[in-house]
Amino acid sequence: MDKFFANPALKTRITSGSVKLPEMFIGYLLAPLCAMLANSIFSAYLTRYYADVIGLTDSQFGVFSMMLPIISAIIVVAGNLFVGQLIDNTRTPAGKARPYLFLSAPVMAVAIILLFLTPGGDNPQATNYMMKMVWIAVSFNLFYSVGYPCFYTAHSSMVALSTRNGNQRGLLATLSNASMVAAAGVGASILVPILLQPFMFVTGADGKIDRVASYANWRILGIALAIVTMAGILLEYYFTRERITEESMALNVKEEKLPMSTHIKACTSEKYWWMVVLFILFFQMGQLVKNTSMSFYVRWMFDSVIASSNPESTSGALMSTLGLIGGLPSAVGMVIAWPLASKLGKKRAIVLGLILSLAGGLVAFLNVHSFPIVCTGVILKAVGIIPAQYVMVALLSDVLDHLEAKNGFRSDGFTMSIYGATMVGLAVLSMGIVNIFLGALGYDATLTRQAASTETGMVIAYLCMDMIGFALSIILLFRMDVEKYIDEDKAKILERQKAAVLAEGGTWVDPEERARLEQEEADRKAEEERIAELKQTCAEKGLNFEEEERKYQEQKEKRKNSLIGKLLG
Repeated sequence: MDKFFANPALKTRITSGSVKLPEMFIGYLLAPLCAMLANSIFSAYLTRYYADVIGLTDSQFGVFSMMLPIISAIIVVAGNLFVGQLIDNTRTPAGKARPYLFLSAPVMAVAIILLFLTPGGDNPQATNYMMKMVWIAVSFNLFYSVGYPCFYTAHSSMVALSTRNGNQRGLLATLSNASMVAAAGVGASILVPILLQPFMFVTGADGKIDRVASYANWRILGIALAIVTMAGILLEYYFTRERITEESMALNVKEEKLPMSTHIKACTSEKYWWMVVLFILFFQMGQLVKNTSMSFYVRWMFDSVIASSNPESTSGALMSTLGLIGGLPSAVGMVIAWPLASKLGKKRAIVLGLILSLAGGLVAFLNVHSFPIVCTGVILKAVGIIPAQYVMVALLSDVLDHLEAKNGFRSDGFTMSIYGATMVGLAVLSMGIVNIFLGALGYDATLTRQAASTETGMVIAYLCMDMIGFALSIILLFRMDVEKYIDEDKAKILERQKAAVLAEGGTWVDPEERARLEQEEADRKAEEERIAELKQTCAEKGLNFEEEERKYQEQKEKRKNSLIGKLLG
C-alpha cells in the first residue's frame, strides 16, 4: 500500500502546513456534501422505494423487509470495526485514513447502481421472490456494510487527524457537519422532494404508484448518484491532509502496531469516551428515525395531501417546505455554532441547545395533523440542535487527544469505526424500525388513508424518537468536562514525542515550529509563482504590474481582516 500511495498522481493537492480556504470548502464542505448526498436520499426514500416500488412490504416477502435492516446493522458494525482496525495500523504517504477514502470510491459507485437493478423490479407480477430478496440483501449490504463504512470511517477520522490547532479543528468540524446537514436537509429534505418526488414515485391515473415507471426512473437516479458520490469522495481525498499522522511519521520513531483489544481496553476504560459515544448514539438514533419516517409522515398525516388530486406532488412540496423551514436554522448554525461553543464551551452549548429542542418539540403535539403547528415544533427543535450538529465531532476529537495523552497512542481508527458504525448502523437500523412500525401497524400503500394505528406509529417515529434522544443526551453530557484538560493533554503529548525522538538519537523540533517552517517555505514558493503569473498576465494584457500588485495586496488585507481570516489566524 505504501508503494501504491507514493505515486505522485495520488498526492494530496493541499500543500499548506495550516488549514486554508481550499481545504476547508472543498475538502470538508463541498466534497463530503457530494459524497453523502446518496446516503441522505436513501435515508429519506429507500424504505419507500422498497415498499412502494419493489413491493417489499407485500405479504410474499414475509418478515424479510423487517429483518433485513436489523441483521444488516450487525454486519455494518463489523465492517466499521474492521476498517477502524485497518486505519489504526496503516501508515502511508497519503496518511492512515485517506487511503480508505480513495479505495471506497469505486465500491460505493458500483453498490449504488446495483441497488436499483433488482431482477424483476420492473414487473410487479414477477414471482421470483427469492431472487429479489437475495439481490436486495447483497446490494444493500455492499453499500451499507462494505462501501459506506470504508468511506465514512475514514471521512469521520479526518477532523481529528487534520490539525491540533483548536480554532482550525473547530472550523473543520463545523464544515464537516455542515456538509452532512446540507446533504440531508437541503438535498434530501428540500430539493429532492419538490424536484424529484413525482419522478421517483410516479402516480398512475388511478392515484396509485406506477411501479414500472417509478422503477425505470430510480435506475436513472441511481446512475446519477453513483457519479456524484464517486466524484465527491475523490475530491475529499485530494483536498484533505493528515497533519497529525505526518507529525508522528516525521518523528522517525518506529510505531508498534497494536491489536484491537488494546484500543478497546484504552477507550472503554475512559468515562469521557463512553459519554461522547453514547451521546452520539442516542442523538443520532432520534434524528435518523425522524428523517427515515419523514416522507411517510408528510404523505399520510396532513389532510391537504390526502385530499389532493396528486398526493405525491403535494406531499413533495410540503416535505420540501418542511425541510426548508427546519433547515434554515442549520444554515445559520454553520456561522454561529463555533463562536457559541467557544464562548460557552462545547458541552454547555450542546446541553443548553438540547433543552431548548426538548421543550420546543412539545409544540408539535398540539395538533399532529396541522402543518403550521408541526412546522413550528420542527423549527424549535432545529434551533436547539445547532450546537450538537456542528460541535460533536470537535468534542470527540478532544476525547481522542485526552486518550492519546493518557495512553501514549491514538485510537482514532477504533473510535471512528464506532462512530461510523453508529452513524451508518443507525441509518440502516432506522429503516428496520420504521418498517416494523409500518408492517406491525397495518401500513398499506394502496389505501387512500392509513388506519389510526398506522398514524400513531408515524407520530412516534417522526415526533417522539428524537425527543427521547435529546433527553438521554442531556443526561449523558451533564458531567462531561474533558475540555478542562485540553492544554494539559497537549503538553503531555509533546513531552512524550520529544522523549521518543531523543531516545532514538534524533533532533527534536517542536511540531508548531516544524509546521511554521514548512508553511514559510510553501508560502515562499506560492508567492514566487503568483508574482511570476501576474507579471506574465500584465505583459500579455498591457497592464501595470505595480498597480495590479497594489490591488492584490489590498484585497489580501481585506481577506485577512474578515471573520474567517481572523478565525484561521
